[in-house]
Amino acid sequence: MKVILLSSIVLATIGMLAAVVLYIVSQKFKVYEDPKIKDIMDLLPGANCGGCGFPGCHNFAETVVKNKGLNGLTCPPGGAAVNSAVAAMLGDGEHEHIHEATIVKCNGNCENAPAKTHYDSISSCAYFSLINAGGNGCAFGCLGCGDCVKACKFDAIYIDLQTKLPVINDNCVFCGACVKACPREIIGIVPESEQGVVYVACMNKDKGGEAKKNCAVACIGCKKCEKTCELAAVTVENNLATINPDKCTACKKCVDGCPTKAIHFVEVKNE
Repeated sequence: MKVILLSSIVLATIGMLAAVVLYIVSQKFKVYEDPKIKDIMDLLPGANCGGCGFPGCHNFAETVVKNKGLNGLTCPPGGAAVNSAVAAMLGDGEHEHIHEATIVKCNGNCENAPAKTHYDSISSCAYFSLINAGGNGCAFGCLGCGDCVKACKFDAIYIDLQTKLPVINDNCVFCGACVKACPREIIGIVPESEQGVVYVACMNKDKGGEAKKNCAVACIGCKKCEKTCELAAVTVENNLATINPDKCTACKKCVDGCPTKAIHFVEVKNE
C-alpha cells in the first residue's frame, strides 16, 4: 500500500513539475499575433496563389497589418472590392484599383508560323525550350505545351487546339502564375488604359528578314510604329518594338500602321 501511495505521489509531483515547465516555456516563447491579421484573412479569398508576391494569404495579411496599409500591395484574386475592404479595415483610405490585362505576346499560330518540325517528347515548355527552337523555327515564340495552363489555379487559360496558342478567359485574376511559368516570357500583365491595351504580339529579336522566314506576323523592327507615335510610347530595340503602358493612350495609330500587324489592341472589360 505504501509503495502504491509513494508511486502516486511521485507521479503527481512529476506531472505538476512538467505542467509548470510547459507553462513557463509557453509563456517565454509565446508568439503574439495581431487579431487584425485574422480579420484581414477573413476578407481575403484564400487562394494562396502568390499573385500578391507572398507565398500565401497569411503572409500578405501579416505584411499589410505590419505596414498599417496596403502601401502598393494588392490581392489580385480579390479585385477592387476586397482590396478596398482591406484598406478600409486598416484605415488606409480609399484604395485605387488598377485595371489590368493579361496579354499573350505571340501570334505565331499554325497559319502565321507553320510547323517545320514535329516535337514528340515531354509535354513541357520549360523542357522543350532547352532542346529546340520550336516547331516553327522561332526561338522566341510560344511552344504550346501548356506550362501556363498547368500553373493556373483559376481555370483562366487554355491552349487553343487550332492555333496552338494560349487564350486567356474572364476567369483571370491577374495572379501572375502563368507569367512565371512561361520560359520565354510570352505572357505578361499590363495596366489597362480607359480605352484598352495596345501591345506587341511578338518577342522575336531576329532581324526582319530572318524573323519573317519563321512567322508572317513577326515584328521586323522597321520603326514605323516608333515614328508614328506622338507620345514616344513605342521604342524599338534589338529589332523588337515595345510599348510603354505608362505613356500609351491606346490611340491605335501604331496598330493601324504596323506593316506586319504585329501590334494588337484589345479592349479588356474589368469590374
